[in-house]
Amino acid sequence: MSKDSRQYKEAKRAVEPGRLYSAPEAVRLIKSMQTAKFDETVEVHIKLGVNPRHADQQVRGTLMLPFGTGKSVRVAVFAKGEKASEAEEAGAEIVGAEDLAQKVQDGFLDFDAAIATPDMMGVVGKLGRILGPRGLMPNPKAGTVTFEVGKAVKDMKAGKVEYRTDKFGVVHLIIGKKSFDEEALSGNYREVMDEIVRAKPAAAKGKYLR
Repeated sequence: MSKDSRQYKEAKRAVEPGRLYSAPEAVRLIKSMQTAKFDETVEVHIKLGVNPRHADQQVRGTLMLPFGTGKSVRVAVFAKGEKASEAEEAGAEIVGAEDLAQKVQDGFLDFDAAIATPDMMGVVGKLGRILGPRGLMPNPKAGTVTFEVGKAVKDMKAGKVEYRTDKFGVVHLIIGKKSFDEEALSGNYREVMDEIVRAKPAAAKGKYLR
């Protein structure tokens, strides 16, 4: 059994057991910790009072992080003709149609987000078992099935993120990198929380934010 690293032990000691930290306090605490030599990703995990097994209690959507994610996002677009050209001009790294679908079938998954035009969903839909579990399946509700591929690509690269509850009713979201200043991390956190509150399902009963 591996032992905890010195950095982990120091970080653990910095957190008071049982204490509820405010968002600004939590951000300052994160910024004060020295735990890795690379620029770590900062995430927020929100437990909601919903039952995701019921369709009317699922929480899902997209939002734009005002300070971005700090990540370089590789975007794949399933499109043809003018829409393929539009995607390339907007900065999509990977663009194709049936040929791209075949590459994915063969194991190619070197991208972080996928967008498809509606007319390509007959082809892309067959990739559900591959893309779905990885959170890469284009979806109309997330704005990733659209003819406005140029805008969708630019939004993805500017900090648009998708969220949904997992089977335990928890939403997991990136809010930036540790190198972000406190204002940026706090600003992204506030935007996430505002969005999650706005997305509360009408069918959710009792305490929503756990």
